[in-house]
Amino acid sequence: MNFLQLEGKQFLILGVSNRKSVAWSIAQTLEQLGARVVYSVRNSQRREALEKLLKDRPCVTCDVEEEGAAERLAEAVAPMGPFDGLVHSIAFANYSDGFVPFHETARKDFLQAMQISTFSLVEIARALKNQLTPTASVVAIGISSYVTAASYGYMSPIKSALEGCTRYLAKAFSKDSDIRFNTVNAGPLKTKSSAGIPGYLDNYIFAEKLTMRKRALTTQEVANTAVFLLSPASSGINAQGVIVNAGMDWNYFDEEVVHLATRTT
Repeated sequence: MNFLQLEGKQFLILGVSNRKSVAWSIAQTLEQLGARVVYSVRNSQRREALEKLLKDRPCVTCDVEEEGAAERLAEAVAPMGPFDGLVHSIAFANYSDGFVPFHETARKDFLQAMQISTFSLVEIARALKNQLTPTASVVAIGISSYVTAASYGYMSPIKSALEGCTRYLAKAFSKDSDIRFNTVNAGPLKTKSSAGIPGYLDNYIFAEKLTMRKRALTTQEVANTAVFLLSPASSGINAQGVIVNAGMDWNYFDEEVVHLATRTT
């Protein structure tokens, strides 16, 4: 028997945006292991843009910013269920006005990002509760210990709230099921969406220097952790934030980084 025991299981993946996205890497790995994946993307325009990538795979649309979107998603995927797990890989922040200090964050921007990036998980979990198997696993994609990077702005507390929500969902669902909720808290990744974050490239290069292996984290490494959490092999893990960052959070005083920071010119 395969250790992960994923063959024949079915999963719903929310948030595939392009070939380099974490959600796509997770979905591809699941399919390679014999699982069936149903995809949910933001709107019909995104679905058309992904037509060559998704081909004939089942795909529905769900714009989580819209009220009632989670219920419509549940209705759309009902004939395809039940699901042994789902992945929430959805995030959005409005940086159209450029970077501003955190205390100058606009209310509308913060609330919009909170709805899309965090509260949507609560709504989706509630709407799909009866379509999840009793031992299903829900995985959300969070961020690692670099969350205090100033250039990441107000998304830092929003992603922290996402991790908090998974713990409360785990507690709430435990009343009548063994459904689990966890986050994969990833270090900086080279993705298309990250390119829009002000100052991200500098942080990405610095993070690579801080990893113990001196190599940047890969999207596939994050996907592998998510797939493990989706599998029955991780049945003892619940309400956790699993950090995947190649050790950077324990390597603040790396000799090379200290030397570069303290050298005199």
